[in-house]
Amino acid sequence: MGRIFEVRKATMFARWDRMAKQFTRIGKEIVIAVKAGGPDPNTNPALRRCMQNAKSVNMPKDRVEAAIKRAQGKDIENYDEILYEGYAPHGVAVLVETATDNHVRTVANVKAIFNKASGSLGNSGSVSFQFKKMGVFKLNPEGLSQDDLELELIDFGLEELGEGTGENDETVLVIRCGFTDFGNMQKALEEKGLTPISAEVEWIPATTVAVSEEQAQDVLKLVDKLEQDDDVQKVFHNLA
Repeated sequence: MGRIFEVRKATMFARWDRMAKQFTRIGKEIVIAVKAGGPDPNTNPALRRCMQNAKSVNMPKDRVEAAIKRAQGKDIENYDEILYEGYAPHGVAVLVETATDNHVRTVANVKAIFNKASGSLGNSGSVSFQFKKMGVFKLNPEGLSQDDLELELIDFGLEELGEGTGENDETVLVIRCGFTDFGNMQKALEEKGLTPISAEVEWIPATTVAVSEEQAQDVLKLVDKLEQDDDVQKVFHNLA
């Protein structure tokens, strides 16, 4: 155990812009979850996860409720979830998760951002093999024994457990499991009365690329531009 491995996060754009972007991202996730599994969080685990994540970024309750209601409307957009793969400058691999109602617009925007930053958009499979898709749960560590929790969760797909950082750089307990075990792990935590601060599906790099501080800024500027695009949900990279 100990401190869990985490790649550098991009926190380039202003706090309020970042918060607005998080609200938009989670709003789309709520729409997708409701369309797939209905508006009742008691019977829709994906919606419960979205609501937990909304709480972790202080998204107002009325905005969450409005997103659920909007998702039930007849005129709501249908979002396609599309993964784009490419390389930032200096050989850093980048994955871009999007939720879009117009994939022609989205791919054009993503490609333009890569090109302007001296990166390149690749084909499907050109980058994703360097990452592993995993469920990532963050818990408040207060009152929890890592050793006991590890033993209790090993049968539910636990692969990694250790300390990490939350949205506000606070210490959190990070649990990682394989993507296919996400539902099992979510259910196991709920049955133990543990409510995650956040529950996400992330692409974890198998290895990282070390570059100079100046080169890292080139990469983070690209990540920042991608994150600000309206169709982009999350950006992952293997910058050390």
